[in-house]
Amino acid sequence: MASTITTSTTSKTLRPAEIEIQPQQNRVEPGPLSPHSWRQPTGRLRVGRKQTTGSMDVEDYFNKPRAMDKHSKWPFFLRMHGSVLPKMILPLLVVAIWSTAITLICEKVHKLNVSNLLLTVLGFVVGLAISFRTSSAYERYTEGRKYWSQIIFVSQNLARTIWIHTAEREGELGKEDLLAKLSAFNLINAFAVSVKHKLRFEPGIDYDDLQMRIEYLDTFAKEAQHHIPQAKKPGPLKKMGEYLGVTFAESNPRKRIKRSDKPLGNLPLEILNHLSAYVHSICDNETLKIGLYQNQAIVSVVQLNEILCGVDRVLQTPLPIAYSIAISQITWVYVMMLPFQLWDDLRWITIPGCIFAAYIILGIAAIGREIENPFGHDVNDLPLEAFCEELERDLDTIAAMPLGKTSAFMRNPKNMPVYPLSQSNFQSWQGRTKEEIRKALVTKTKSDMTARRSINPERRPGEGDEKLHATMNQDA
Repeated sequence: MASTITTSTTSKTLRPAEIEIQPQQNRVEPGPLSPHSWRQPTGRLRVGRKQTTGSMDVEDYFNKPRAMDKHSKWPFFLRMHGSVLPKMILPLLVVAIWSTAITLICEKVHKLNVSNLLLTVLGFVVGLAISFRTSSAYERYTEGRKYWSQIIFVSQNLARTIWIHTAEREGELGKEDLLAKLSAFNLINAFAVSVKHKLRFEPGIDYDDLQMRIEYLDTFAKEAQHHIPQAKKPGPLKKMGEYLGVTFAESNPRKRIKRSDKPLGNLPLEILNHLSAYVHSICDNETLKIGLYQNQAIVSVVQLNEILCGVDRVLQTPLPIAYSIAISQITWVYVMMLPFQLWDDLRWITIPGCIFAAYIILGIAAIGREIENPFGHDVNDLPLEAFCEELERDLDTIAAMPLGKTSAFMRNPKNMPVYPLSQSNFQSWQGRTKEEIRKALVTKTKSDMTARRSINPERRPGEGDEKLHATMNQDA
């Protein structure tokens, strides 16, 4: 589909209501500067969620953060997308082999049963350990989500301050001011995208959603781009090992950063430097001359820097390794002791019983391990691509608003200031006196009270006391 924008021949500002999107039968091939090439892939490395045609291929189903706009009608206990079951296959297989071997020895050779007291004591300790692991991991997950909400919130405020409260001068200077605003919007978008790549240990700027926005900036990441080793595509065995949660198949995510021959710098921080320089320039040339708005723009840049430090703290402060090792060891000791304690009561049912118990215990531990880093590529991680795209759409919406006078929308014939009391428009009320408008506001308040009383009728005097005495007499 290609889009065409129809406007009148006069030189008035285009408004959202005047945009029409019409289907075309013949598709136009996008050229280098064609509007049809907007947001088209350019052949560079794409690290976001893989776009599929609706097919359920394994790479899209068990990898990459889950798309929030997808809807499934399957019950939760039947869903596979987002489940940790693929990573539980090998541990459950080990438990099945172990419980089968212990059951066979107990049935055919010698009884190896253990008192259930050990099961009770260890079960309490394992429950505390898994609860601690899961709660700490989910706390990091929610904290990461809060920081990304702040990125969107602060970026929207900064963009609105720039677009609405920064004036545009006359002539060629005004055109320069407009283009500078759009460049600042690109920097705000680039900051969010660069934070996403930084949190995923993806160095450089050679990404579809980043390079064209900041390639003109003088940054360390740009200078080091040709000295960063390319990411290798994993082979089928390695990919299968990652799906199954085999630790030996997992690569070091910091490998490309360590192998760079040049300093990579801190790209989000460098973008904030350029954004801060822009805010300083609009304060100097007095296009942003009101002190309150100047302070708001500067504080927004400071808040973005604070968020950058916050997400880095979440990323670089995982659960101490001693806790992770101890919890893993305690959990596996408990699971391996289950056949000895269940065989005397369950016999051959010990095997499926141990598998089911291991799925519950090890599955909850695996969920905590997966969401401990909420910024990665796992299915249950935060959809950072969706957050960046949402921010981009929001900034496009702000930039699409024409900068007109307040009277342009206040005096609109469809504006009804005293609605729902009156459906008279702005011009109609403007022809009345101020006292009449204030009396109408009092009438509006009284009408609201009348509407509430019609919904909740007022009780007669003494009605509540009569009901109270009747209730007390019944109780007596």
